[in-house]
Amino acid sequence: MKNILILFVIIFSGVTIAQSGVIEGTIINSSTKQPVPAANVLVLDTDYGAASNNDGYFRITGLTPGLYRIRVSSIGYNSVVYTDIQVTNSRPATLRVNLDEAAIEIEGVTVVSDYFYEEAADVTSTTTFSYEEIRRSAGGFEDVIRALSVLPGIGQASAGRNDLIVRGGSTFENLYILDGYEIPNINHFGSQGATGGPLSYINLDFVSSTTFSSGGFPVNYGDKLSSVLRIDLRDGRSDKIGGKATISASQFGLNLEGPLSEKSTFIFSARRSYLDFIFKAAGFGFVPEYYDLLTKYDWNPDSKNRISFLFLGAFDNVKFFNDTEDQRYKNSRILGSNQTQYATGISYRRLIDNGYFRISLSRNFTDYDTQQRDSLLNPVFLNLSREADDRLKTELFYQFSKKNEVTIGFEADRIKTKYDIYFPNFKTSFGEILPIDSLKTEETYYKGALFMNYTLKVMPHFVFNFGVRGDYFNGIDQKFSFNPRFSAEYKISDVLSYNLSIGKYSQSPSYIWLAGEKSNSGLKPINVNQYVTGFEYRIREDVLAKIEGFYKDYSDYPASLIRNYLVLSNTGAGYEGSDDNFSSFGLEPLISGGKGYARGIEFSLQKKLSEIPLYGILSITISEAKYEALDGILRPGTYDQTLLFNLSGGYKFDESWEISSKFRFATGRPYTPFNSDGTQTVANYNSGMLPETHALDIRVDKKWFFEKFTLITYIDVQNVYGRNNVSAVRWDRREQKEDRGSSIGVLPSIGVSLEF
Repeated sequence: MKNILILFVIIFSGVTIAQSGVIEGTIINSSTKQPVPAANVLVLDTDYGAASNNDGYFRITGLTPGLYRIRVSSIGYNSVVYTDIQVTNSRPATLRVNLDEAAIEIEGVTVVSDYFYEEAADVTSTTTFSYEEIRRSAGGFEDVIRALSVLPGIGQASAGRNDLIVRGGSTFENLYILDGYEIPNINHFGSQGATGGPLSYINLDFVSSTTFSSGGFPVNYGDKLSSVLRIDLRDGRSDKIGGKATISASQFGLNLEGPLSEKSTFIFSARRSYLDFIFKAAGFGFVPEYYDLLTKYDWNPDSKNRISFLFLGAFDNVKFFNDTEDQRYKNSRILGSNQTQYATGISYRRLIDNGYFRISLSRNFTDYDTQQRDSLLNPVFLNLSREADDRLKTELFYQFSKKNEVTIGFEADRIKTKYDIYFPNFKTSFGEILPIDSLKTEETYYKGALFMNYTLKVMPHFVFNFGVRGDYFNGIDQKFSFNPRFSAEYKISDVLSYNLSIGKYSQSPSYIWLAGEKSNSGLKPINVNQYVTGFEYRIREDVLAKIEGFYKDYSDYPASLIRNYLVLSNTGAGYEGSDDNFSSFGLEPLISGGKGYARGIEFSLQKKLSEIPLYGILSITISEAKYEALDGILRPGTYDQTLLFNLSGGYKFDESWEISSKFRFATGRPYTPFNSDGTQTVANYNSGMLPETHALDIRVDKKWFFEKFTLITYIDVQNVYGRNNVSAVRWDRREQKEDRGSSIGVLPSIGVSLEF
């Protein structure tokens, strides 16, 4: 620790050289996406400002590097405040500003500047983070998913992973959308059929903002049950070629961006981990390494048309060294996964009178090479899998008037799967012999969806959303599902509103579940009826309090015919393998006989950075989740945590120095105790309880603004007081006792970025 403090002093000593900076951006109507001309843009606490031109574009120059807020206003629109705008001399700060059309003013209702933007269709359970809010999150590794862990209703399977447990649901149930394209999993070493993994491969440097919905999302998003994470990428800079070189706790990389012509820009990044060097030096028997790439091209031939291309790739490898008996034993407990995955797409958007039309064509591809071997190097599980999804999506938005607007969309998918799995006579810790010895199969599936959402604004008090979605999947006998949804917001006063959301959500089974047994084509879509209600109270412009209650009623969840206690809602998080009895792969006869519920109440208090240089989020969740398999016994869900408490925030000392912290507390999750011989008993399934977990993370940031570049540094210390949080219980065959795996103790990391 002494050496870390010395390095901290060396890195964080220096002189700031202040130069001029730029804020630029485009102001658009949040509904129709049309540019808003003649909007006023004021940089708060300064004399700087500008007005947007006919294309909605504005540019403000001559700013001293630092963090700023702007207020944007226009006749006929509600004004909005954008905070956390980092201005440097190395590149312009680029914004995409959304303005909502103002209601007809009625006595007793006052329109104020809004720090908390939300779309009309997102009336419940939605939070938006800017790039800067994610970047400075303590303990977040500048990861777009880890920053969400402070929100209400989100549990963690373990501190070292990005498995989102949203309101008691499984990690199968989450949807990721990157710049309008659906991505099955945005994590390195991702869990097959689920959405978790150790860390995200989305480069935060190019993220404009994220919007997370933990329930009650509209019909535009489907085939998922619990949550939607929308990640919007920014455009490349338009003035000149620039970039950024970074080295952080686990990786190093290079970014480039700039104009390719007067009307087109690009962004590009390439990153590589150096965990393999660290693991080798430490004498580990396994070594993970990864690479990722991101590139985006945007062309705006005129003010109405836009074409965008995206490519995103991740390459993951695990190398095993079995030179010693100890290494062979430790490696026998690990399910290693080499993965190649990419997502690519091209989209075209055209503005029309009072609306817009968007069409996109995309492809997702993942190649899995997964294996686990025993201490004699005999195969326990070998899995060569390939899943590819080609998708066409169209969406039309039209605004009939300020009160009436509609969104209509269509999706069509072709999915090709190929599985070559060797799984010889595996015996679970409960005593069952799983029936699959090996399988080879190739299938082509087709999916489709139609959706329509109608928004009625009875201004200024009411907003109603009526939506319906129909989904088709030919891989199962029940091919169609129908999902109606309704949400409403009632503005009681200018600071208090009431929200309600009711809807049906369905999700197709994961493709690998269908490969395990031909009879699994008899599975139905998983269904959940969601009910969400709550209040929002604006304590002041920059402080928002929320309280929400939710109830999720699950039905038709796949359950095992061999393991009558197992419903697949209790699987999917953590590292799959023999310690989990390979449950999440679904390689056994399944039937849609599982059901359950999740219910709870959430409270959150969020303060945005303003003239008071303090920001933060407090969230508290009290909930329960229970599921029933074919044996008819209602048990606590594997990811059930009764109490979640999060407190995160920070203080901005000046334009260069900032400190942030995060404290998280959660009650323990259920687990199944082991018998003295290492077996487990069905009667004890999920009857044990892990200890509560808690940890404190602290981060300090320092920036230097030089004439030609900006230097950004930080030190981030996770688990400051060294709490040994137990995340799982396994059986140690050598010691013949339970092994309570705990998180790493104090974990310091340092990051350095040079932006030019």
